[in-house]
Amino acid sequence: MTQIPITKETIDRIAQSNKIANPGKASIREMRKMIQDVEAETGIRFVKMEMGIPGLPAAKVGVEAEIEALRNGVASIYPEIYGTQEVKEQISLFVKNFLDIDVPTDCCVPTVGSMQAGFASFLTLTRYDKNKTKVLFIDPGFPVQKQQCRVLGIEYKTFDVYDYRGEKLRGKLEEMLKDGDVACIIYSSPNNPAWFCFTDEELKIIGEMANKYGVIILEDLAYFAMDFRKDYSQPGVAPFQPTVAKYTNNYVLMISGSKSFSYAGQRIAMMVISPELFGKECPDLARYYSQTQLGRAMIFGTLYCLSSGTAHSAQYALAAMLKGANDGTYNFVKDIHEYGEKAHIMKKMFIDNGFYIVYDEDMGEPIGDGFYFTFCYPGYTGVDLLNELIRYGISAISLDITGSTRQGIRACVALVLRDQFPDLEARLVQFHKDHPIK
Repeated sequence: MTQIPITKETIDRIAQSNKIANPGKASIREMRKMIQDVEAETGIRFVKMEMGIPGLPAAKVGVEAEIEALRNGVASIYPEIYGTQEVKEQISLFVKNFLDIDVPTDCCVPTVGSMQAGFASFLTLTRYDKNKTKVLFIDPGFPVQKQQCRVLGIEYKTFDVYDYRGEKLRGKLEEMLKDGDVACIIYSSPNNPAWFCFTDEELKIIGEMANKYGVIILEDLAYFAMDFRKDYSQPGVAPFQPTVAKYTNNYVLMISGSKSFSYAGQRIAMMVISPELFGKECPDLARYYSQTQLGRAMIFGTLYCLSSGTAHSAQYALAAMLKGANDGTYNFVKDIHEYGEKAHIMKKMFIDNGFYIVYDEDMGEPIGDGFYFTFCYPGYTGVDLLNELIRYGISAISLDITGSTRQGIRACVALVLRDQFPDLEARLVQFHKDHPIK
């Protein structure tokens, strides 16, 4: 077995074989492949914090429903592009129970993960008005979403929201929207990677700006109900997951099954389109679609081009998981508390060894513990720090690729098993010893 730290020459050689010029700037998937190659050559088991793969078993109720559906023969049938009636009903009930919003079933559509929902939304929403062709990212954010825009040839604007929280957000949004060329705004809450959560005050501001400038909000709820500072686990009972849908009708919600239900492998999510937006007539869509009603263009135009529907069996799984959540027999929030507990422990390990939390506050309060946290080390940029940590058997991604203006690294706690905590701590101790703070 190769000893830690791994030689720079070894890392550079493997990076070059993967066509990666600078590992510190690698994408999530590039980093994952490179680290697998490093592990294979060195025999060192890495502490992997780059990819947001759930570290918990998939919801049993979903697995059982999917198996039963497959046994009943759904694998041989093309799914309806707009989803089964059962899953649409359960999505509608879920957003009522946990977001306190009313959305009819027609506006609730299963998708092949939120990745498909985002791709379809970028493509459709930048075409509904020929004068609105750009996307505004409230950063930091999920790097792949910008890659989707680049692949589609869509221009985008961006700003790091950390210095524009609260009422300051209004002025910044006015600045970004005043030209009238933005079609949609996208953000995540809880935020990937910083883990702050937008307040109702901020969501109200976003909603008001959407109304004023005719902009559609893409709200990425990949980490639904994972602000563990509040209990969002009880159906139909306050508090509810905060959402911009309370303050505007110009919204598309993307609710992933990957994190909250640990169902990442089956690629299933929910797209929820406001009824007013779904029925909106957009003559400019006729340039690309046979339908000019926005919701129908999204489903029968864009989604149909991307896939012949979301896999039948995954829809049955999602319907079962949502039904359990809706009737209170499946507390989906209870199990995922593990992420918050691990984040609390891991952050202390880093802090105890000279590291500091980058996005450390959430509207004057300490940042919550959840799926991600951000860190850096005195005297290092995020890119340089990541390149050095790889030598110590620790992998992640730099904040550089998230749209952040701050230096540091995003750590995902999900795949770090508790039996790896001693290894992580020992490597951080060694790193701190080898890199004394001046």
